[in-house]
Amino acid sequence: MAFSMLQLFVLGALGPRVVDALGMTPAVLGLTTTLGFGTAAVLSPAGGRIVDRIGPRRSLVVLLLVSAVALALIGAAPGTGLLLAAVALGGVPQALANPATNKAVLAGVPPARRGAVTGLKQSGVQLGAFVAGLPLVLLAGGIGWRGAVWTASGAALLAGVWALRTLPADPPPPAAGPPASLVPRGMVAWLAVFSLFLGAGIASVNTYLALFGVRRLGMGPTTAGVLVAVLGVAGIVGRVAWSRAARPGRAEWLPGGLACGAVGAALLLAAAVSTSPLVWVGAVAVGVFAVSGNAVSMVLVVQRAAAGRAGQDSALVAAGFFAGFALGPPLFGLLAQSGRYGPGWILVAAEFAAAGAVAFLWAVRDHRKVPA
Repeated sequence: MAFSMLQLFVLGALGPRVVDALGMTPAVLGLTTTLGFGTAAVLSPAGGRIVDRIGPRRSLVVLLLVSAVALALIGAAPGTGLLLAAVALGGVPQALANPATNKAVLAGVPPARRGAVTGLKQSGVQLGAFVAGLPLVLLAGGIGWRGAVWTASGAALLAGVWALRTLPADPPPPAAGPPASLVPRGMVAWLAVFSLFLGAGIASVNTYLALFGVRRLGMGPTTAGVLVAVLGVAGIVGRVAWSRAARPGRAEWLPGGLACGAVGAALLLAAAVSTSPLVWVGAVAVGVFAVSGNAVSMVLVVQRAAAGRAGQDSALVAAGFFAGFALGPPLFGLLAQSGRYGPGWILVAAEFAAAGAVAFLWAVRDHRKVPA
């Protein structure tokens, strides 16, 4: 999970250096996120079906090896053209990550522990944010941003070899049945829409938080990278804790509550425009609330997926999340281009509020269907 999105966290944390080195504008930096997650959103439904057919082990090996190639190409990019192509390639591991890891949890973890284990593996995404924001930023200060990205590429390659040698073999492919629907229905549809709005807000934070720190708050690039690392650590803690709390009967209400907390986090970032220390509090709150909402939605999928549908349902919810990641940064980038970060964070708060409204509406409808 950490490697599946590492390329985008790297571009966010090293954004100030990459923008200066390649002569990019803040709007183009946002386009990298749009392209990566747009590709992931398009590929996710097919990715879920592929994982259901070939199994989690093969899927995870492919995920890690493609991540290694994408990171290597980012490090070699002489300009925005190859950089954008590498980011688009990085959509492949994103599309495979949630279906493959959720199927691995269902295959190898007892039902009583699946919520906690799902939260732990979802925290891997934020581990990627931490690695990009602290170790790789510090490494970039010594060997340059390209060397730091190539180091991450080598680590992904080693992880792929490890997965190939150590993970249990995949079961035989299931007998071909009728093709699974690519249109989300029921709970999956609601969670996909919730994830769309949630992802739009989170992506804007991931992409522009470091640049906001440098260009609006006067931080150095290393300090701004540490800000991303703080968000990552908070996300790890939040995803593990909230996923443990997501037991049936309670889990249905958590996405809406977490989205409300995320609204407050975005407003703290907006207030940091005039009171800069609040940016640290806001970054922690985004990790604890907004980032954790995605983990809880995956816990719900694992708890409720029909037999043989875990990969596909995970992929459809993830497609909504990735679509939000594709849409959010360009909107924020238009404001960042003119230095209007305050209105940008208000926009993020509105996206989180929309996610909360969708989640609460679904929870109420779902509660009414359950007999007393």
